[in-house]
Amino acid sequence: MRKDVPTLYEWAGGSDALNRLTQTFYDKVAQDPVVGPVFKTMSPDHPAHVAAFIGEVFGGPKTYSEKFGGHREMVMHHLGKHLTEEQRRRWINLLADAADEVGLPDDPEFRSAFTGYVEWGSRLAKMNSNLGETCDPQAEPMPAWGWGVPGGPYTPPAGKS
Repeated sequence: MRKDVPTLYEWAGGSDALNRLTQTFYDKVAQDPVVGPVFKTMSPDHPAHVAAFIGEVFGGPKTYSEKFGGHREMVMHHLGKHLTEEQRRRWINLLADAADEVGLPDDPEFRSAFTGYVEWGSRLAKMNSNLGETCDPQAEPMPAWGWGVPGGPYTPPAGKS
């Protein structure tokens, strides 16, 4: 990978963009009959915590690990929720809609990486949600997500834009 390739966090627009994303997303979630009930007791700080988590996974500051407990804590939040495949898919669709609404980059490379992480993470959350509520996962490493196969943001061929 080239040395000048930004992290997904930088390409997305940093913490401001991710906070707009998660606030818009959780506003949609609160109104949704499929996933809304899962979040009915959500703290007002929840969108900012999720933005910090995504930011860290995408190569930004380690805020979630330092302030909110890292990946293990995220896993713990899902235990016993018994998420369904319908809820997982709705969650993904609402997040994709929010990404469009707040203007996250729509180049195919970024959206491929973004969608890849959301797909992977939501499947992991669904699996973890069906573990017993007394399960205590060992130290879970924080995921680190990058550009993957594309290797960086979209660059149009010379002479095209």
